Amino acid sequence: MEKLDKPLEAWREELSDTQFHICRLGGTERAFTGEYYATKTPGLYRCACCGNALFDSDTKYDSGSGWPSYFQPVSAESISEHEDFSHGMHRIEVKCAKCDAHLGHVFPDGPAPTGLRYCINSASLRLEPREVE
Repeated sequence: MEKLDKPLEAWREELSDTQFHICRLGGTERAFTGEYYATKTPGLYRCACCGNALFDSDTKYDSGSGWPSYFQPVSAESISEHEDFSHGMHRIEVKCAKCDAHLGHVFPDGPAPTGLRYCINSASLRLEPREVE
């Protein structure tokens, strides 16, 4: 995937304050406050920064964590994973593979078939609803 490289100031102009804080500075939103944590609308979740396809609603589930949770990304190439030792913890950070936006973290306590829980900030996502037949 070709990387999108853009100066921080350009991102600051394009994103809301919340999106900038989360996506570009690695922040997080409070649990149960994000736009998509309880959404059941079928569709494709794209990166709020660059539009890269990240997660499908078919893999979304209610983890009880207060953040949108998925058991797998649309493809292994759509995200990147990085060790994160911030806040006195060891976690695996999830970023958009195209623009390096911070999305959230992945944990090994999810449902079958992967056993993974991608815990993602709503502000880093944009839902593209799917037509329901």
